[in-house]
Amino acid sequence: MPADAPAAPPDYWLLARLPTPASVIRGEKVLLANEAMASLLGISLEEVCSTPVSTLIARFVPEERAWVETFHETLNQGGLRPERPLWLRLRRADGQQRVVTATYAQGASPEETVVLMNDAEGEGAARRLTRALGAAAADMLHSRDERQVLETAVEAVHQQGFFVAVLLIDGDSFRHGPMRQQARVVAEAERQYGMPLAEVRFPRAMLPHLEEVLSQGKAAFHQDALGVAHRIHSSQVYEDIRRAYPPGIRALDAPILVDGQPFGVLAVQGEGLTPAGAGTLELFARMLGGVLENVRHHHRAEVRLEEVSRLQEELVATERLTVLGEAAGVVAHEVRNPLGAILNSVAVLRREAHLGPTGQAAVGMLEEEVIRLEDIVRDLLDVVRPLELRPRCVHLGELVRRALGQLHGPPDAPTLRFTVDEAPDMPEMEGDETLLQLAATHLVRNAVQASPAGGRVKVSVDTVPEGVRLVVEDEGPGIPDVDPRRIFEPFFLTRANGRGLGLAIVKRVVLAHGGQVRAGGRPRRGARFEVVLPLTPTRRSPA
Repeated sequence: MPADAPAAPPDYWLLARLPTPASVIRGEKVLLANEAMASLLGISLEEVCSTPVSTLIARFVPEERAWVETFHETLNQGGLRPERPLWLRLRRADGQQRVVTATYAQGASPEETVVLMNDAEGEGAARRLTRALGAAAADMLHSRDERQVLETAVEAVHQQGFFVAVLLIDGDSFRHGPMRQQARVVAEAERQYGMPLAEVRFPRAMLPHLEEVLSQGKAAFHQDALGVAHRIHSSQVYEDIRRAYPPGIRALDAPILVDGQPFGVLAVQGEGLTPAGAGTLELFARMLGGVLENVRHHHRAEVRLEEVSRLQEELVATERLTVLGEAAGVVAHEVRNPLGAILNSVAVLRREAHLGPTGQAAVGMLEEEVIRLEDIVRDLLDVVRPLELRPRCVHLGELVRRALGQLHGPPDAPTLRFTVDEAPDMPEMEGDETLLQLAATHLVRNAVQASPAGGRVKVSVDTVPEGVRLVVEDEGPGIPDVDPRRIFEPFFLTRANGRGLGLAIVKRVVLAHGGQVRAGGRPRRGARFEVVLPLTPTRRSPA
């Protein structure tokens, strides 16, 4: 030792020669420090031994001064020395920061404490943690779901031997997101709170240490994780936690920021949690926030793309209907007048007494074809004419029963089996009775025309959160191998003898009421059409 260094007490001559930083303290006095300790702090050995312990703490551990000073005061008052090393961030006299472990043991007398310090910057556990979390972050980049991202993150941390939970911001409260904790502690907490832990809300005002983490955007490392738990949970839950987790467990609270705004906190606990590992986890929390930003941006892009696609489809549909409307006007004018003349002629011919059975059959066939052409012209006009709703209170089930009673299907229609299932206490809705009756009729007629002889058509009417629902199912050939939305386009045919207008009319009526219509195949055979209507019409798109 240098000549100007204090002589080592006889009981500590071995410590003075250790290459490991060591010191002996009693109260505020440093009885002994070796050269390695002076080198670690970056000051002379004489200065180490002549400086009060509290002054050394204030100078060399400024970031953790509060809890270290409290610990030192407790030690001076006869408190127990820690059984495990403490992790400290030291700032040397030249400003360099070092991470060390401090081990405390009783000296030659009960009032004296031996302090050994070890450099912990290069620990292998931190390197392994960094590699594992880096790989997890790469996997999370491929996710498109926030919950999946959080689950992947907590599982990656848990696989490194830590307990972990994500505390999500929910208004003025925190709530638990994905977590990996002791199962019996979670079960007991849920029993105490009387609800699943994910439903428990912790007011943000009750957790100022987390509010500080979020406001400063900087992680907090806790040497005493159980003390943190004591501030959060009720006394009974805390006791369960204290019994389940070791007393030396440490904790980290790292902020998760998404788009620059607080999203939540990554809370990690473990005996092997070191300051170096905590730094890695803080960086991981930042990466987690970046991945969540990516998920949200991707979702917003998908929404915008869907909106652009929807607007484009509506524009195309509007242009198509405009052209079709012009053509329909010409057809209606040029066809209806000749059809009227033909019907008048049919009426005259029916009064001719000299017509035989063959002539009467020909006149009847002529009349049927004229009526069929009239129906086609009327359907065509229904597809293109503007729909002006005249809402009134109607009962959807009554409209469906009326549609079934008005059917005049093909010869084999009577052989069909109909099943009508209407939920009890169906509410009335506001809608245009004529248009809704027209849509129900076309929907049921489509099922009848698609069904084979002896087939069954199932109709159900019930309520859903959005309003009322009508479902029509048949046992026909089903939906062709195309986008199901296309079958609602005018003149899209699913069978040889169809017109391609009925389902287009159904869609226009439903959209005019602010509802939705969907088509799909049934598991075995047939098609399923579902119409959902709000109780009050809210037009959402041009009809």
